[in-house]
Amino acid sequence: MWDYSEKVKDHFFNPKNAGAVSEANAIGEVGSISCGDALRLTLKVDEQSEVIEDAGFQTFGCGSAIASSSVLTEIIKGKTLEEALNVSNQDIAAELDGLPPEKMHCSVMGREALQAAVANYRGEEWKDDHEEGALICKCFAVDEPMIEEMVWANKLRTVEDVTNFTKAGGGCAACHEDIENILEKVLKERGESFDPTAVAETPAAAAPETPKAPLTNLQRIKKIEQVLEALRPQLMADGGDVELVEVDGNTVYVNMTGACSGCQMAAMTIAGIQQRLMEEMGEFLKVVPASEMEKLHTIGA
Repeated sequence: MWDYSEKVKDHFFNPKNAGAVSEANAIGEVGSISCGDALRLTLKVDEQSEVIEDAGFQTFGCGSAIASSSVLTEIIKGKTLEEALNVSNQDIAAELDGLPPEKMHCSVMGREALQAAVANYRGEEWKDDHEEGALICKCFAVDEPMIEEMVWANKLRTVEDVTNFTKAGGGCAACHEDIENILEKVLKERGESFDPTAVAETPAAAAPETPKAPLTNLQRIKKIEQVLEALRPQLMADGGDVELVEVDGNTVYVNMTGACSGCQMAAMTIAGIQQRLMEEMGEFLKVVPASEMEKLHTIGA
């Protein structure tokens, strides 16, 4: 598991300003439940001074997403809209005494939600959709401008850096070449050269990881089984269940049974399982229904 600061743990177990703000006049929504993270930020802004009098959040995501959303509301309360817009994702992470590098994208989501809320208050249009041809990562709906902005703002140098801050490239990996092209372009503009063999550096606002010995394949599978076992009571309470079928590299094949099999919420349930596994295992994993594995085997035959 990743090493979280005491502040991250506190904001996760005791979130501040959770829920929607009464009489909110600014709303910002970013992310997608189907992609694993979503945030709805509501603000009550004084119309005369434009000071944020109250802020609340509703988050679907991991502990880092909840902690980042919680601390963001604490940071911006009492600030004017212009002051709040100066809050960066690095400020959010720093206020939490750092985030694991793989979780820095949670601080980015908070910053985006704030921008969306301010635009909503001002009657301006804020889009997180993508023009045709600009979408780089289809798994997590991350476009080229977002990646470029994060590379510039956070001095990113590797594909792993980009994934940590935006989630782009953390799914099927089909977009890695496009991300490398963006890195090469931005680094050239910075007067630097892109090195595809470079090792990702821990950002200043990121918490250092505790070194740990790698798990054997058997230990890894057992740990995945333990995480799924912990999730089963919740699924069974809704009339469903999950069982591990196979682990192939970073892909985890599962059987969804009962009410979880083929229902409209199945994709959301699998996304939640994937997020929990990634949180507990400390690595990027893709959870896929076993039926997809059977299709691949059929095609391969």
